Amino acid sequence: MSFLIAYASWSGNTQEVAELITESLQNEGVEVDTFRIGIGVIPNVKEYDALCIGSFTWEKGATPDEVKDFVADVGYKPDLVYVFGTGDTQFGGDDLFCKAADKLAKFYHSPFEPLKIEQSPRGMQEQSVTNWTKGVLEHWRHLQE
Repeated sequence: MSFLIAYASWSGNTQEVAELITESLQNEGVEVDTFRIGIGVIPNVKEYDALCIGSFTWEKGATPDEVKDFVADVGYKPDLVYVFGTGDTQFGGDDLFCKAADKLAKFYHSPFEPLKIEQSPRGMQEQSVTNWTKGVLEHWRHLQE
C-alpha cells in the first residue's frame, strides 16, 4: 500500500504534521511519498492508494492559493482523500479555525474527519496526530476487506 502526503506549509507547522503522519504510516509498513505543494513537479496521484492533503488556513478562513492550484493541477478527485490542517484560534476564533481543512474535506467528500492542529503539533497534539493517522490506516484497511 502507498500513500502520498501532499502539504502546504509556510511556518513549518503543517510540514511538522506531515512528517509525523509520514513516520506513523512508515512504522506500519506503508510506503509513503511526500510532496510540498508549490515546489517541484506534482506526483501522479493515481499511482497511490490514498492521498493525505494538508494545508494551513489563510487570512479569514481561506485555503491558500497554492493548495487550490494543486487541486486544480491534479485534475480530478481521487477516491480516497484524508485531510489535515493547521490553524490558529487567535485569528478568527473557532469559526475560522482550520477552515481550509474543513473546505478540503468537504470538496473531496473525505470519509474521515479532518485532523485539526492548533499551530504546531508539538507536545500533547503530537499524540493527536498519531491517533488520527492510526484511524486513517484502520479506515483504509477496512475498505480493502
